Amino acid sequence: MGILDQPVARVLVLGVGNVLLGDDGLGPVLVRQVQGMYRGVAEVECLDGGTQGLALLGYLAGREALVVLDAFSAGKTPGEVSVLEGSEILACGPPRSTTAHEGNAGELLAAAQFLGELPERVFLVGVEPERLRTELGLSKSVVAALPAAFGRTCAILESLLVETGERAVM
Repeated sequence: MGILDQPVARVLVLGVGNVLLGDDGLGPVLVRQVQGMYRGVAEVECLDGGTQGLALLGYLAGREALVVLDAFSAGKTPGEVSVLEGSEILACGPPRSTTAHEGNAGELLAAAQFLGELPERVFLVGVEPERLRTELGLSKSVVAALPAAFGRTCAILESLLVETGERAVM
């Protein structure tokens, strides 16, 4: 069981990031797109985690899979989409928070692993940011990457649903 001991969907799609910091707002934007596609699919829950950081721990409990959507700086070309899985994500370590009042996805995953609450399957769909500064809206390169990031996310979800015989939406 998860937060408030209610039954939870097997798969949590978690968009994280700060919409006030330019491209860091990718996760919340992308999770809304994914939610539009998977609304009504009981096995998939989409959540805009914003900048709640470690406060999101309770949402991970009882899940079989977690798909994190976030701006991910890997030194690549701005707008480049990366998909990491399992130990690849945890090997990146918890990066420094972008502001003083938030935790980040790395810290959340490390804490969940430490507490034994990390789902068995974990994915990160990230887009290399162009600008991480105080401003509203995504850069042109990140906006251009949204269809590819959306497609990669849906491919992961479809694969997870097929593994359990659930009806895929695409």
